[in-house]
Amino acid sequence: MSEAFTGMWQAIHEVGRSGETGGYHRFVWTDADHTLREWFAGEAARRGMDCQVDRNGNQWAWWGDPAAGDAVVLGSHLDSVPDGGAYDGPLGVLSAFAAVDGVRAAGVQPLRPIAVVNFIDEEGARFGVPCAGSRLLTGSLSPERARALRDRDGHSMEEVLRAAGRDPRLLGRDDVLDAVGTFVELHVEQGRDLVDRDHAVGLGSEIWPHGRYRFEFTGQANHAGTTAMDERRDPMLTYAMTVLAANKKARLGGARATFGRVQVEPNGTNAIPARVQAWLDARAPAADDVAELVRAVQQQASERARRDGTRLTVTAESETGSTHFDPRLTARLARQLSDAPVIATGAGHDAGVLSQAGIPTAMLFVRNPTGVSHSPDEFAEHSDCLAGVQALTRVLGELTTAASEQGRAP
Repeated sequence: MSEAFTGMWQAIHEVGRSGETGGYHRFVWTDADHTLREWFAGEAARRGMDCQVDRNGNQWAWWGDPAAGDAVVLGSHLDSVPDGGAYDGPLGVLSAFAAVDGVRAAGVQPLRPIAVVNFIDEEGARFGVPCAGSRLLTGSLSPERARALRDRDGHSMEEVLRAAGRDPRLLGRDDVLDAVGTFVELHVEQGRDLVDRDHAVGLGSEIWPHGRYRFEFTGQANHAGTTAMDERRDPMLTYAMTVLAANKKARLGGARATFGRVQVEPNGTNAIPARVQAWLDARAPAADDVAELVRAVQQQASERARRDGTRLTVTAESETGSTHFDPRLTARLARQLSDAPVIATGAGHDAGVLSQAGIPTAMLFVRNPTGVSHSPDEFAEHSDCLAGVQALTRVLGELTTAASEQGRAP
């Protein structure tokens, strides 16, 4: 199992990796993504698993007949944020294949079908909507909206899908979802909770509610050298004040507020901008806290825009409520992993989307000694990764040798 995991890790380690930073650029429907999809199909074939692709491009490797239903599904995603880390997503997919190897080596005869899944575009790095593959699968992202989404080069998802040889008319809820009885996602921890608790592996309890909001500030383009400071209508100034306001509001409210992406027009060194677009990522322990944070930031930004002579529009691009993982399933796994602490996370995952769709869902986390994620500094010790594989193997063995105790949410 250790050798198989190490071999898989080495096989994909350089795919989409920057030679300058060591970070990864694995965006959906790019060359790097195509290479990873071929790798996934190859790993399925190597194990005699039937690799299928759903309407939205998510890949499923099946051991057993999905038509039997009540399947145990493991997996995560293979895409990355810009200049992202090696572990966020791929660790879960590799561990899922390794867990299949583990239960086979133990001679387990599963009573339920098993699948490993690779959800596409979990990070939403290309088209701006996170967990796009699982959202389309479950119907929480409409095909019409998805087809109209555009990447930073102005290409729509519809255009990109056609160029990749896929029919964008197929997007939407897929019947494969009906075959899923349980979903378990293993993921590197994106924080230091397990470091502080001195545990290699933990179980997830919930995902904080979160959302992405596009703030568009418009003003008047003008010359940087000839326009007096008190005659400017500078949207960059409004944007800068908004960033500071969001930081303060989040700190005071125990929330998270991040402006991590910005686009400026005309983007000239000696030109006052005409427009600044910036994306706010907002998270908090409760949905009301997120709503209050966004409301307060928008109000303060609007007041500042009036003083600056600029205009502001805010568009909610994605919103996800609080997700509590299935308590019966989590308790069942906790009995198998008796020393594993149960922790919450502020990061979104495909597991959260499936959970909200009524699928009994659980998460396992692997310790990250740096506490850093979405960065080349993201890390997990090899021994901790193997501990995660062992835990996932135990979980898979438990879930596939007994009848499902779970029931889907109505």
